[in-house]
Amino acid sequence: MIISSLSKTLAARGYDTLTAVQEAVTDPDLATSDLLVSAQTGSGKTVGFGLAIAPTLLGESETLPRAAAPLALIVAPTRELAFQVMRELSWLYAEAGARVASCVGGMDMRDERRTLDRGAHIVVGTPGRLCDHIKRGSLDMTSLRAVVLDEADEMLDLGFREDLEFMLAAAPEDRRTLMFSATVPPMIAKLAQQFQRDAVRVSTQSGTKQHADITYQALRVAPQDAESAVINLLRYHDAQNAIVFANTRATVARLTARFANRGFSVVSLSGELSQSERTHALQAMRDGRARVCVATDVAARGIDLPNLELVIHAELPSNSEALLHRSGRTGRAGRKGISALIVPAKTLKKAERLLKFAKITAEWTTPPTPEDIEARDHERLLSDPVWTEEPSPTEAAFATQLLANHSPERIAAAYLRLYQSSWSAPEELSPPDSRPPAKEHKPFGPSTWFALSVGANDRAEARWLLPLLCRAGNLDKDCIGAIRVQPTETFVELTEASATGFWAAIGADGKLEDGVNVRRVEGAPDLGRSSGPRPPRDDRGPRRDARPARDNDGDSARYKPRADAAPAARPASEKPAYKKPATDKSGDKPRAEKARFDKPKSTPMTKAVEEGAVTPLRKQTGDKPAHKAAKKVWDSKPAGAAKGKPASKPYDKAAGKPGGKPFGKAGGKPFGKPAGKPAGKPYAKAADRTADPAKPKHNPATDSSRRFTPPGTAAKPGKPGGGKPFGKGPGKKPAGKGGPPKGRPGFGGSTPPKRNKP
Repeated sequence: MIISSLSKTLAARGYDTLTAVQEAVTDPDLATSDLLVSAQTGSGKTVGFGLAIAPTLLGESETLPRAAAPLALIVAPTRELAFQVMRELSWLYAEAGARVASCVGGMDMRDERRTLDRGAHIVVGTPGRLCDHIKRGSLDMTSLRAVVLDEADEMLDLGFREDLEFMLAAAPEDRRTLMFSATVPPMIAKLAQQFQRDAVRVSTQSGTKQHADITYQALRVAPQDAESAVINLLRYHDAQNAIVFANTRATVARLTARFANRGFSVVSLSGELSQSERTHALQAMRDGRARVCVATDVAARGIDLPNLELVIHAELPSNSEALLHRSGRTGRAGRKGISALIVPAKTLKKAERLLKFAKITAEWTTPPTPEDIEARDHERLLSDPVWTEEPSPTEAAFATQLLANHSPERIAAAYLRLYQSSWSAPEELSPPDSRPPAKEHKPFGPSTWFALSVGANDRAEARWLLPLLCRAGNLDKDCIGAIRVQPTETFVELTEASATGFWAAIGADGKLEDGVNVRRVEGAPDLGRSSGPRPPRDDRGPRRDARPARDNDGDSARYKPRADAAPAARPASEKPAYKKPATDKSGDKPRAEKARFDKPKSTPMTKAVEEGAVTPLRKQTGDKPAHKAAKKVWDSKPAGAAKGKPASKPYDKAAGKPGGKPFGKAGGKPFGKPAGKPAGKPYAKAADRTADPAKPKHNPATDSSRRFTPPGTAAKPGKPGGGKPFGKGPGKKPAGKGGPPKGRPGFGGSTPPKRNKP
C-alpha cells in the first residue's frame, strides 16, 4: 500500500505501474520488517526503498513533521550514487514536505554541518563522511527510524565494512534496517544476521532474464583497431548519450583527447577528478552539452542517465559482476539499450568467460565499416523530422533564390555534403584476424663508399662515427647505410644523392673532426670475412673435450707454444723449478694430479724460501690455495728460532725488569700492589709508588684525570679531598674508613660537590 502523497508524486512523474522490486517491498505485510533485497541493476531500487520506508517515516500522516534530527539514513558506496539517491528521494517526498540532506566526501564539511543543524528528515551520504559526522557529533542518530544500505555488496568490496558496523552500532536498536544489493554474497548475509532482526529475504531475480532490455554485442577487432572500432560504433549508433568504459585513468585521458579531436562532444569521469568536476561532467551529459562520457568503473555503480542508449567496453572488465554493472547503466526502467564489448584477438577467451559467468548470450559480430556508417547517415537524413516542417517566409524566399541559381540536384548534393561535414569521418578497419603491419624496410638504393682513416685499432665505433658524419657532412642519418669497421680503417656507405654534398661539405682536403681523414672508394670495398660468412678453420686443433695426456713435467701438449707463434716462448732454463707433490698431506694415498695451465711465478720471497733463508710455518703443499700459501710465507719466523715459541712478543716478561705487559703482575705493571694482595683499586700505596726508580713520580697538579676540587676547599694532608691522590699516608688509616662513601673517592665531606656544566 502506498501513501496518497507519494502516489500523487508517482503519477505526476508518469509511473503507471511499479516494477517487480517496488511491488515486493511495498507489500503491507512487510511494512515493519527488516528487508534483505536482491534485485538486478536498473530495476528501480531507489524508488523501491523510498516507498518501503515511507510507512516508517510518515505513519498515518500524509506529511512529515518539522525537520529536526534525521529520521532515515541512506548509505551509498559512491558520491555519484549518493547524489542520485538524493535527487530521487527529493522528488518522491516533495508532497510530504521532506528535507533531504547529503553528507558526501569531497564536499565542504562545514556546509553539511550547518545543513544538519537546521534539521533534515532524510540524510544520504557515503560511509566515510557519515562516520566523520557521527564522531564529531554533528549527525544525531538518536531519532533514526530506518537505515538503508544501497549497493551493500559494493560497499563491502570497497572496504567500508568497519564504517558500516560503526554506523549500525550507533543507530537505535528499534530502527528498521534495509539492505539492497544486486547479489547477496556470504559477507552480506553475515552482516544482515548481525545487525538485522529476522530479516525477510526479497529476491526479484529468479524467473527473469538478466538485463532483458539490453542487447549484448561482442565485436571482434584487430589489435591495432580497438580504439578505431569505438569511434565507428559511436558514429554508427549516434546515441543521445553513450558511456565508454576503460580500466585505467591513462586510457580514459587518451580516449577523451582522441574523441575530442574527432569532433565528439565528450567528457571524462575518473577517480583523479575532483567532486565538482565529476558533478559537472554528469550534468553536461544530462543537459545535452556532452553526448559521450569516457569513464572508469567509478561510474559503473548507480549512475542513471535517462537518455543513455549505448555502453561500450573499450577494455574488458575484470569480472562478470563489473560487466553487469557497467552494462546496467543502459536499459533502465523499461528503456532499451546496447552493450558492446570490444574484443581483440588476445582477449577472446576472456570475453567468452565473462559472458558465460554472467549468463549472457551476446551476438558475435564485427564493428561497422565506413560503408555501413554512410548508409546509416543517409537513413537518418531521410527520416529527419525537418522534412515535414513547413518553411518560414524567410526560409521560403531563400529557397526560391537557391533554385534560381542552382539545379535541385546540385542543391541536394550540397546539403548532403554539409550534413556529412558535421560528423567525424569513419575509420578504416582491418580484418579481425589480421596482425599489425610489419615495418617496411626500404631498399637503400645506389650508393657510394667512403673510407675513414680510423679503425678498430683506434677504437673506432659506429655509435660515435654516425653523429660525426652527420655533423661534419650535413647529412641525415637516413642517407648513411652500412658502417664497416676494419682494423685500420672504416668504410661508410652513403647514398649517391648525398655523396656530392658530403664531399663538398668536408672540403678538398677530406678532413673530418678529430683528425679523421676521408677518401672516396671506387666501387664496393673488399671487406674480407666481414662481407660474408666466416670460413671454417682447420688450425684450431682438437676439441676442448679431447684433452691430450699430460707430460711428466706437468705441461700439456695442447698448451705448448707453436713454432710460428709470436713472441717466442721463454727458454725452459729461465723457468722456476716446480714439482707438484704426488701425495697428499698424510702421505698414504697418491693424489690425482690436476691440470694446471700456468706455474707459480718466482718472487724474492719464494727464492728466500727455496734458499733456506726463510722457513715457512708449515709446509706449503699443492692442495692449498695460493692466497693461503702466501699468508704462511709472510707469517714466517727467522731461521734458528726456538721451535714452538713465537719469535717475539710486544712486551717482554723478563723477571726484575720494569715494563712488560701494561697490566701484568707485581713488578711489571704500573700502579700495581705488592704481590699477594688483590689488585682491585686503581692506585697503590705511597710506598709502592716509590719502589720503582724508573717510573716518574705522580704530580697531582698536572694529572688531568683527577676529579674537580671546588674552589675554596682546603687541602688537608692525609684526608680525602686533599692534595694526595686517593691513597693513605704513612701511619694513617686507609682511605674509605671514615671518609666519603665508597665509590665516590676524592671529595671532602659527606656531600659531593656539583660538577661544572659544559
